[in-house]
Amino acid sequence: MPNILIADDHSVIRTGMKIIISNFLPHSKIEEADNGESCIGWIKKEDFDIIILDVNMPDTDSFGLVNTIVALKPESKILMFSMNDDQIYAKRYLKLGVKGYVRKDEPENEIKKAITQVLNNKKYISQRLSDTLIKELSGEGPENPFDKLSAREFEIVQHLAKGESLSEICHKLTLHPSTVGTHKARIFEKLSCNNIVELNTLAKIHHVLFLS
Repeated sequence: MPNILIADDHSVIRTGMKIIISNFLPHSKIEEADNGESCIGWIKKEDFDIIILDVNMPDTDSFGLVNTIVALKPESKILMFSMNDDQIYAKRYLKLGVKGYVRKDEPENEIKKAITQVLNNKKYISQRLSDTLIKELSGEGPENPFDKLSAREFEIVQHLAKGESLSEICHKLTLHPSTVGTHKARIFEKLSCNNIVELNTLAKIHHVLFLS
């Protein structure tokens, strides 16, 4: 009987996932969390066969959350679940140790496939992402400057692109102002940008979407 944790701030998403899972894994035990704090609470309390984790939850640093989960339970099988483009975001989470990344708008059969593969301790990526990675490895794919950013820098750039001030970013990510300022300078240097307008223009060119 798989023990499953679904962490997503939208109750309708959690309910939908429970229905999907119950249809093909009828004897599953399913727990729910609606933010990073409640997710960590469950992780400390129980061992889960799979953790289905939303990328965007309020007041939650998803990169930090993944790192915390892996530190607490190194054998955790995490499946990221998001509307964010897997070709931009998935590689970053895979590097942190997650087992897979599936988009919320994938067909039900594909979501089932992702859950099944991760439960079986296999990695899951979409065919679309697989094709992209093959092109990159063969030198055929275009270079994306956002790939130069570290996980923390990429997280901060998302907040900058939304027009958030440095003080807002410091509060949300619990970082010192000088740390955020240093990251911002490095981001602009790596992306060859001078301001937020240029940053957003570059993001559009490379189809990087910063979703809330």
